[in-house]
Amino acid sequence: MSTSYTPELLEDVRRTADLCVKCNICTSACPVVPVTDLFPGPKYVGPQAQRFRDPDMPSPDHSLDYCSGCGICTLVCPHGVRVMEINTVAKAELRERELHQHPLDPHLARNWLLGRNQLLGKIGGPVAPLANLVMGLPPVRVLMEKTLGIDRHAPYPEFQLRTFRQWFYDPHRKEKAARTSQAGARAGEVRPVVYFHGCAANYYEPEVGKAIVAVLEHNGFEVLAPPQNCCGLPMQSNGDFAGARVCAENNIRKLLPYAEQGIPILVGGSSCGQELKADYGEILGIRSEEARTLAQNVYDINEFLWLEHEAGRLKTDFSARERYIPCHTSCHQKLHRIGRPALDLLALVPGLRVEELGFDCCGITGTYGYKHEKYEIAQAVGRPLFRRIQSSGADLAICDNETCRWNIAASTGVRVVHTLQVLADAYGLRPL
Repeated sequence: MSTSYTPELLEDVRRTADLCVKCNICTSACPVVPVTDLFPGPKYVGPQAQRFRDPDMPSPDHSLDYCSGCGICTLVCPHGVRVMEINTVAKAELRERELHQHPLDPHLARNWLLGRNQLLGKIGGPVAPLANLVMGLPPVRVLMEKTLGIDRHAPYPEFQLRTFRQWFYDPHRKEKAARTSQAGARAGEVRPVVYFHGCAANYYEPEVGKAIVAVLEHNGFEVLAPPQNCCGLPMQSNGDFAGARVCAENNIRKLLPYAEQGIPILVGGSSCGQELKADYGEILGIRSEEARTLAQNVYDINEFLWLEHEAGRLKTDFSARERYIPCHTSCHQKLHRIGRPALDLLALVPGLRVEELGFDCCGITGTYGYKHEKYEIAQAVGRPLFRRIQSSGADLAICDNETCRWNIAASTGVRVVHTLQVLADAYGLRPL
């Protein structure tokens, strides 16, 4: 049997189920299967079940809902079956049926809420001190667990009074950036790039966005941050494909003019990057020429900077940093299939010792670990990683996925940062 993708298969990931030979490699690699009996494995609920699904009667097996969506199954499949993608589409069909059968189920309200981190950021940001205080109160956490099913121990990020975009468009910062660009233009070195910051950097972690901008401007780029919205992944992961498609179509419309000019679109969050690169077409079914053009011009920030280094254009005026930092490469970053450019970049910093820990998943996988019925499963998946970081004695760790950072930090007590924050520090631009 051929293991190559045909155009017809790529148009609908569900049809890749026909490539499954039931080898069970995906089940052997799944991080969820060993820690719970509630999930029979990605092969069983994915390609095997897909062959029996009917459009009018989706899979009634609710064990499907315990697939975390980490994508390890897709990565290891030797036959090209898009296992995680099949499961994600099937879960959306299951959610749609549940919405019609049990519209008042509080878990549906929870899923809707967890899919709206952009809305939550807009609401919580202007009253950040109060919102953070309230969200930190144990009675509030318990109430949310009892009413909505959001676990009381879930790793909530802190709201920020000032968003990344407010900082980016501050007149004083723009004036300084313009002077830098003019100096670079005289040297003939300025090139425009678009930064897709996503919800996390804008509302919860502006320091990540600031570090990315600092590194790019230091390397002579003119950084653009055009209008954009949530990538749509939180909605997609919670079964709201309609909402996710609205986000996707809006981003395509807003970013397409830059992609058509060949201006690179750089993404700091590995999950957002995968959404723009692949999921709009493969999972949400947006197969327009515009979506393809956008996807072809999207780069993970580390991927782009390493390409710059290979072309001899990346500045390497790093100061020595004599320290050891453990690094977790998230499952969603692995889905990019671009190797480990973050580790390659970090290896350029003199004295810095970075160890990739080699664990497949931290367990949170987006909003999966926020749900009360799945929190302990997520923690069991991530516990070996957490113990390894704690036993290392390090006071800092690296991960380029935002929810993974929050989960690892909450579970270990160790501060977790983005690769570009480490590079910005080594450049002497923004201290850690």
